[in-house]
Amino acid sequence: MGRADARKAQKRASRPSGIRRFFSWKKLLGAFFGLVLLCMGAFVVLYLVIDIPEGNPDAEKQSNIFQYSDGSTMARTGTVNRELVDLAEVPKDVQRTFVAAENKSFYSDQGIDLKGTARGMLNTVTGKGKQGGSTITQQYVKNYYLTQDQTVSRKLKELVISLKVDQKKSKDDILAGYINTSYYGRGAWGIQAAAHAYYDKDASKLTVEEGAYLAALLQAPSQYDWANASDTGKRLVTARWNYVLDNMVDKHWLSASARQAMTKFPKPMQPKAAAGLEGQEGYLYTAAKAEVMKDLNLTDDQFEAGGYTITLNVDRKKQKQLEKSVKEQLTDHLDPKSKKADARVQAGAVSVDPKTGRVLAMYGGAGLSEHYVNNATRDDYQPASTFKPLILAAALENNAKTQNGSSIKASTIYDGTNKRPVVNDGQKVGFAPPNEDDRSYGPVTVQTAMNKSINSVFAQMGADVGMQQVMDTAEKLGMDKDDLKPYAAQTLGTMGASPMEMAGVYATLDNHGKEVTPQIVKSVTVKGEKVALPDAVGDQVISRGAADSVTSVLTGVVDDGTAKASVRDNPARDGQQVAGKTGTSDDNKSAWFTGYTPDLVTSVGLFGEGALKTSEAGAHVSMKGAGGLPRVDGGSFPARIWAQYTFNSSSSNSTFDLDTDMGAGVEPTTTAPVTPTQEPSTPSSPTQEPSTEPPSTTTSPTEEPTTEPPTDEPTEPTTDPTDTGDPTGGITLDPVDPQDNNGNGNGRN
Repeated sequence: MGRADARKAQKRASRPSGIRRFFSWKKLLGAFFGLVLLCMGAFVVLYLVIDIPEGNPDAEKQSNIFQYSDGSTMARTGTVNRELVDLAEVPKDVQRTFVAAENKSFYSDQGIDLKGTARGMLNTVTGKGKQGGSTITQQYVKNYYLTQDQTVSRKLKELVISLKVDQKKSKDDILAGYINTSYYGRGAWGIQAAAHAYYDKDASKLTVEEGAYLAALLQAPSQYDWANASDTGKRLVTARWNYVLDNMVDKHWLSASARQAMTKFPKPMQPKAAAGLEGQEGYLYTAAKAEVMKDLNLTDDQFEAGGYTITLNVDRKKQKQLEKSVKEQLTDHLDPKSKKADARVQAGAVSVDPKTGRVLAMYGGAGLSEHYVNNATRDDYQPASTFKPLILAAALENNAKTQNGSSIKASTIYDGTNKRPVVNDGQKVGFAPPNEDDRSYGPVTVQTAMNKSINSVFAQMGADVGMQQVMDTAEKLGMDKDDLKPYAAQTLGTMGASPMEMAGVYATLDNHGKEVTPQIVKSVTVKGEKVALPDAVGDQVISRGAADSVTSVLTGVVDDGTAKASVRDNPARDGQQVAGKTGTSDDNKSAWFTGYTPDLVTSVGLFGEGALKTSEAGAHVSMKGAGGLPRVDGGSFPARIWAQYTFNSSSSNSTFDLDTDMGAGVEPTTTAPVTPTQEPSTPSSPTQEPSTEPPSTTTSPTEEPTTEPPTDEPTEPTTDPTDTGDPTGGITLDPVDPQDNNGNGNGRN
């Protein structure tokens, strides 16, 4: 090889091969700078072609129209509640709370946050939701000049316009525009309306602490509204309130000593109802609005911008009948002005079509202007024994057996002894609930236990089924899974629930096990375009046999149980077939009747709540003595309201079409009563073979909630030794040691 050939070979060897022929650090660096220059050029073009647009006038905002199912108008809302104020009218320190909350560099920046905007654009492109990190100027531009749309083009416009606005307007003008155009919740647009909505004062009278709350509120107006915020919402807004004040100290706008003195969170007053929405229509409006916002995933800003026509499922005739029934069967018997017990009673009710899930009527309370919380949708009171049918449904659905291996059905015999310890696999699990008034019933069928609402039977049944299986069935039927913890005491209905929730659960039973989710909204149109809504009727969540067998058993509660006086013997019944269950919680803090015909499901709840302007305001309190009754139980006012409403809302006498292959309800047999005061003895282990249910499904004593178990309506003690379906019986009849009750109370109020 010659020198020339050697040089050529060396040159070829020094050349990059493979992917290195196309990429090198020089090429990559050049491409990067080229891209940067291209972006800069594109931005310059955008800056030149995009001008500051005309602001969005208030007149462009539309009303939201709410209609009854017949198309008649119920309410027209959405008119902008705003009163513009000059920045000078807002105390300087209150102005600064908004800067501390949203944009600490506001007074020194150029109106944009490139990092925050880039993050927002990336979130939009990748579908991760709203942007974060916008400056006050950018938020003002979005509120006043642009829309709430989350698109890349809108964000680019926001960036350019924000730069120009920052150059042409003073910081004070921008801040004034921002606090005057922002939405604070409660229908309040702008700081002046917000000051009145939350503190009933002009913006000029706001304190620093109050200003910090309003500034914190802008992040999530609905979630952070103290009047209806969850515990999580209250914790979050308190943390943000502290964050705002601490930022003011960091910026030297607030002294450390003044900050240390600000330890009390400035709780706002209760909301005032919008004009024209003070009564039941106010509750219907708030419930419908909440449902639409949830179903369509709307923000407060988007909904309050208007343009929605919302038709409710509410039947005006049924609505008036429900209101009339509450008045004639409850409020006409109360004198809240002179009797403390009467002032404590709150009523809520929901009526649902089980075939469609439509909410046909709803009663939320005395009126939105008098009681802001909607009693029909609140879920902070125990459903008590209205939960018992769900335990039976779980037993049937899971083919559960008693401790001796007998199948659980209406005819199965249990021990109804008062405070009988719950047994699982031959071992006591540390739970021995009292029956109502400490009554003992001895051997009874499941049918009698349901009719008389015997706590000891259903506590044992929960262990037989397995508490996790009970909770799973309750969730399938429509209860909120967050409240469904597998504690033994949950067999007594110690979780929270609303009349809306319980109406949905019983509607699913009435609908033969097909899931029913109550819907108050029938249809929604936005600027003439109809919007798709979720289906109210879903899949088969439990078998028809299980659901229909529970319905069959629940007819006994009406015909022979705790509801017979108010429902069975009601002269307006006229032969109508009815299923239902009463419930009364511990210390008489809640009382329920949830019942149904083949065509209508209605849940009525009464709740003991401390009256306004008293030391008990808002607290859960006993209803003892209300309406002249020693105890307000589910078979009294709730069942009477239910009966008058139901029997006057339908003229047809329909009958249940039941498939009871899992066991129909049975006739109860009454013999000599067991003396409630008899001396119990130490319990023995079951003599029959225990089931294979693992002990882990029943909660240990240390895991029990501290809530006292609910009580139920007083009934005459009975025994029912006849088992037409399983003569071997369900469980050994063991009286209980009075010292062995795990401190679960004595069932007295």
